[in-house]
Amino acid sequence: MKFTKMHGLGNDFIVIAGEQQLPENVSQLAIDLCNRFFGIGADGLVYILPSEKADFKMRIINSDGSEAEQCGNAIRCVSKYVYDNGLIDRTEITIETLGAGVQPVQLTVKDGVVAAVRVDMGQPILNGLQVPTTIDSDRVVAQPIEVDGRSFTFTAVSMGNPHCVIYVDDAVHFDLGTWGPKLETHPLFPRKTNVEFVTVNSRSQADMRVWERGAGPTLACGTGACATVVSSVLNGLTDRTATVSLKGGDLHIEWSEADNHVYMTGPAAVVFTGTL
Repeated sequence: MKFTKMHGLGNDFIVIAGEQQLPENVSQLAIDLCNRFFGIGADGLVYILPSEKADFKMRIINSDGSEAEQCGNAIRCVSKYVYDNGLIDRTEITIETLGAGVQPVQLTVKDGVVAAVRVDMGQPILNGLQVPTTIDSDRVVAQPIEVDGRSFTFTAVSMGNPHCVIYVDDAVHFDLGTWGPKLETHPLFPRKTNVEFVTVNSRSQADMRVWERGAGPTLACGTGACATVVSSVLNGLTDRTATVSLKGGDLHIEWSEADNHVYMTGPAAVVFTGTL
C-alpha cells in the first residue's frame, strides 16, 4: 500500500488514494499506522475515494480509530494531493465529506503545484441540539459549563463536526492537556466535541489552541478555526474576516454575510511518500 504523509499547519495525515472503499479493519489500521512510535505517525488516516456527488470523497479516521465527519486541514491536503498527482487538472474542484456534504475548493497553483487552498466550509450550524449539545436552543452562546470544579463559558458551533469554543486569557500557554479531554467528554456533548481555547487580540486576529475529539492536542484544526471566527462574531469579539493563529501557523477565515458560508484559506504540504 502506497501512502503520502501530508500536513496542514502541522496537523498531519497519512493519505491513501486508489482504493474504492474503506478496508474492513480501518479503525485498527488507523490506530496502528498513526502511532508515532510503532507506526508512521499522524493525527489521522485519510482515504481519497470515488464519489457520485463530487470529484472525490474524503474519509478521515482519527488516530484513536473513530471517524471524523469533517476536517479542514485534511481537505486542504486532499485537494493538493489530487492536483499535484495529476488526478485532476482543474483549479476549482469539489470534495465530498460526511459532515458537510459536497464542498467547493479553489486551488492557488504556483510552479505546477498547489500553494494554497480556499475551501467553502458551508454554513455553520448553531442550533444546540444539531451541533450536537444537550441544550435545546437556537444558539448556544456564552453558555456556562463546569468540569472538575472549574467554570468556563462556551459557544457551540458545528462545521460538520461539533466544536466548543472557550475564551481564556492566554490560549498559547493554556493547560490543554488537563482541560481538553475533560471537556471533550462532558455530558453536554452527546457525540463528544472538539475544544478550542481562544484569546482574541484584535478585531482581526485571535490565538487558538485545540484539543481535537479523537486525536487530542494537534498543531492546527481547520474546522476549529472556522468555529472560532463564527463564535467570535456571535460574541462581538471579531469582525467576520479574521486570522486565526494556531500552533502550526495561521489560517485566514471569512464568514460571509452574502451567503452565510464560512471560507477557509491556508496551505498544505507533503512530508514524504512511502510503501507499507
